[in-house]
Amino acid sequence: MKRLGRDAAEPTALADHLTAHGLVLEMLAGPLPGIYDPTGPGKLLFAFFAAMAETERENIRESTLEGLDTAARKGKHGGRPPVITDDMLHTVLRRRANGESVEQIQPDLIIPTGKRKGHNPSVASVYRALAEHAKREAYPEAVERAHADFAARQVGEVPGPRPAAPDRASL
Repeated sequence: MKRLGRDAAEPTALADHLTAHGLVLEMLAGPLPGIYDPTGPGKLLFAFFAAMAETERENIRESTLEGLDTAARKGKHGGRPPVITDDMLHTVLRRRANGESVEQIQPDLIIPTGKRKGHNPSVASVYRALAEHAKREAYPEAVERAHADFAARQVGEVPGPRPAAPDRASL
């Protein structure tokens, strides 16, 4: 029934077109073979299947969103665990401040969780983590504002307009 309902929107639209031109449709195969008069009771059947499929899609969508919301409330979010943890980043920053290169630091780092647990992160992952850290440090007020906006949306509030911030380059 679900599959029939998914495909019923097209025959319903076709029925309207046939009605406008006074034609009759004959279905040779499928779940409802036979002569189909778009002005008769068959139109109601196709409309019913289309509505049933739409209701099923809406139920699937609602249950998916409800599951995602429940997981978020429990603190579980999708995606992979971070390859570079905060402890690893702290180690990289400390050792770089002492003059070591990323290539020298990378073999000493070990991924603590996930599919690559026990392996070393790639040099590119370390550089990516350093770039993200630099971005967070460069604009801490933007990060705080984003966290505040996210918290407001979780409560149901709509964040207001942002005040114009002075350009960092001009400071």
